[in-house]
Amino acid sequence: MGHLLEGILRLPPWIALALVFLLPALEASAFVGVILPGEIGVILGGVLANQHKLPLAAVLVAGILGAVIGDSIGYWVGKRYGETILSKIPNRILKPEHIKRSEESIRQFGGKAVFIGRFTAALRALVPGMAGMSHIRYGRFLAWNVLGGAVWATAFVILGYLAGSQYKQIEHYANYIGLGLLVAIGAFLFLRHRRAKKTATQPSS
Repeated sequence: MGHLLEGILRLPPWIALALVFLLPALEASAFVGVILPGEIGVILGGVLANQHKLPLAAVLVAGILGAVIGDSIGYWVGKRYGETILSKIPNRILKPEHIKRSEESIRQFGGKAVFIGRFTAALRALVPGMAGMSHIRYGRFLAWNVLGGAVWATAFVILGYLAGSQYKQIEHYANYIGLGLLVAIGAFLFLRHRRAKKTATQPSS
């Protein structure tokens, strides 16, 4: 993996930018994420921006578009061909427990599972297709997809930008970082909701 990452960093800038888009785009649309996590592309995009080989804004746009478009394709592929595709992927590549976790997330959270799944590699590749198979309304799916894709891509691009040459440490712990980010978002929303509820119940003077 290390040689692959170093090779990407040595690519011509326009090819590297294309990979920043393609790796997250292929993650869910073609189930590539079960082998190669898409955050690798956006982290390296941030590193290249740190090295002044790519504009930071271009990397952010490419990463966000790749995440959102890829998940949307994954949704429609899952809706049309999901059962057939899953039955043909070997268990050594796509673990049954990951499929089970994805199904449970969809049942428990509905459209919100698209946002939640964005922050773990195993769910990120599967949840969009599972959402299509579960016939979640596309408008609802898209809203959570855009929100999750924007937060996820921005976070990992910025992490790569700040890490610079130390990017391998982030790449190694990317899944834990994603989970930590999700917990932080959940805690923030919970505290905000609690504060708003407390304010609403206070008697006005």
